Amino acid sequence: MRPWIAFWNILLKDMRTYYLKPPNVSWGLLFPLAWTGMFFIKSGSGLESVPALLPGLVCVSILFGTTSMLAVTVTFEKKNRSFERLLLAPIPFEILMLAKTSGAILFGVANAFVPVIMAMFLSDLSHVLWSTFVPAVFMIAVASTFLGLFIAVAVSEVFEAQTFSNFFRFPMIFLCGLFFPVEKLPAFLKPLSYVLPLTYGADLLHGAVHGGHIMPFSLDLCLLGAFCVVLFAASLWNIKRRWIP
Repeated sequence: MRPWIAFWNILLKDMRTYYLKPPNVSWGLLFPLAWTGMFFIKSGSGLESVPALLPGLVCVSILFGTTSMLAVTVTFEKKNRSFERLLLAPIPFEILMLAKTSGAILFGVANAFVPVIMAMFLSDLSHVLWSTFVPAVFMIAVASTFLGLFIAVAVSEVFEAQTFSNFFRFPMIFLCGLFFPVEKLPAFLKPLSYVLPLTYGADLLHGAVHGGHIMPFSLDLCLLGAFCVVLFAASLWNIKRRWIP
């Protein structure tokens, strides 16, 4: 079997089985809309607050969309032993896991553009550096997906994966510069911010939307890419250690 054919069929199967179900589609649309409306109302500063809030809303939409879906697709299939059947397929293990995570990456990217489309009706986004914004969205989706994979393979039940995910997701919302700068955090929390991948993704988006970045774009992309490689490698090692006899 050619690897790319297996990759495509696994991705299509996951899209039909999990991602394109009406509850997931509606949740993927409503969650970013709810976050967007909540922060716009809370800020009370009118339409001029849209560019400042947009990077954080995009990051949150990606983070929750990808990690939530991986907790279902991987953990559920491991519990029901369907994942073991996939392991018997004559394709490289790395390609198999990339196929299993590609659906979550696409789901996260789609989630990201819900607040973007909404913001287009509320503010002028002609100044946005789309050449930086789009790669940043993709890299954040990849990093968040591999973080979700790392969490999913460490537990046995779906509810455990969802609970464990919150230990990463909610601190990242407050520590990664999504809605207020990392520089304003207490000194003892700043080092923690720089060991979280979303910090560099948020910095990319802030720079692309309103120029408020603190590191060069190339450095942000390299560090985000390094997090992706480390998380994916750690997940594969954990799967081989825990799931493969």
